[in-house]
Amino acid sequence: MLEEPMAKDASALNQVDASFAALADRRRGRLRRYLHRHPRAMDAVVVLCYLLLVTPTTVDTVADGGWAATALLAAVAVALSFRRSHPMAVVAAVAVLEVGITFLHPWGSNVSGGLWFALYALAVQRSRRFSITALALANAPLSLLYFLTLVGPLERALPNGGPAAPENSQLVFGIVAGITITLSNIIATGIGISVRQRREHEQEIAAWAARTAELGSVTERNRIAREMHDVVAHSLTVMVTLSDGAAVVVRKSPDRAAVVLAELSRTGRTALADMRRVLGVLRDESPAGQAPRQPLSAGNSLAKLLEGFRTAGLPLHYSHTGPALPDDAAFQLTVYRIVQESLTNVLRYGRALSRVDVSMVRADGTVTIEVLDDGRGTVGQAGTGGAGTVAGGAKPLGTGQGLTGMRERAGIYGGTVEAGRPAAGGWRVRAVLNWNGDQGKS
Repeated sequence: MLEEPMAKDASALNQVDASFAALADRRRGRLRRYLHRHPRAMDAVVVLCYLLLVTPTTVDTVADGGWAATALLAAVAVALSFRRSHPMAVVAAVAVLEVGITFLHPWGSNVSGGLWFALYALAVQRSRRFSITALALANAPLSLLYFLTLVGPLERALPNGGPAAPENSQLVFGIVAGITITLSNIIATGIGISVRQRREHEQEIAAWAARTAELGSVTERNRIAREMHDVVAHSLTVMVTLSDGAAVVVRKSPDRAAVVLAELSRTGRTALADMRRVLGVLRDESPAGQAPRQPLSAGNSLAKLLEGFRTAGLPLHYSHTGPALPDDAAFQLTVYRIVQESLTNVLRYGRALSRVDVSMVRADGTVTIEVLDDGRGTVGQAGTGGAGTVAGGAKPLGTGQGLTGMRERAGIYGGTVEAGRPAAGGWRVRAVLNWNGDQGKS
């Protein structure tokens, strides 16, 4: 039965991932969206942009017969096509190739353009520290060589000589060229780091949304499980008790047996209606797929609940002190379920009962519910005793799901639930709920 909600959980998480992917896809625009979906096309665009940047240099080298520099420029273009799959290798290769191009043709335009694309691709895929380190290592030789070939000892070693310009102009040109290359590489790396951080941020948001959806699904499953436990445990316990009693009463008092059988029928119909409500959530019949929080119907009122337990044989005494319960469906359902679970366990495990007191006290924004029985043979009622040793050293008879469910319900209203054996014997369940206006309506 719970396989369907588990399948819904996986579907919900997939929907979260799909929604974030679709949102990021829409933000890119038509052109970027196409290039994102076709990475090889993006690689071709990068290579084309590089070729356009170095076209003037290529034309100059071909005109001067400098085929070596032209070959190096072509090698950079080929290397950039692998920047996505081998970013570090491409950065190293491009840095070396551009040093050779600078030495052969230092006054060419945008000869360091290949390093922009390589450093960007590396920064997108690797950490900030790694990217900055790679930037420093790749940029230093190129900037230093550019400066030395123009104003330093390598000037006369150039294949075609340096640019014909006064010495001061060469100095300024070398300094400006080195600074420009460095700044452009820093900008390319910074853009890559920014893109990486944005993508990581989007992934964190998607992961947070997925965790939130998973937590919501777990919470819903727990709520459904509580409802199923309360409905099944209570209804079956009362129906079994009524059936056993009817078999005895029918021989002694047919009129009384009719009342017992009528209560048995009513309990069964009520349980069936509650089960349909809970199962309707699993079939998406409930709005928003949430566990039911409908107002208690007349058949599920607290008075009817107590009357049913009396018919089942419990010597119930009920008292209410203070104003009526808040007119809130969820709060009233919480009170109803706590009383129902407590009395169900009294009916199942209480022995030698002569009195069961149910008291409700509302004062100063709190509602206190207490269910106390005087059963002499009561030993850690199942569902209220919980796992382990209870007050008095007795071992509980049940799994503790009932107490866990009551505590979860009370926790919604900042309340507590205590269960144990009082000094006078028997068993007591005491729940304190806090009510502050609209608190429970969220």
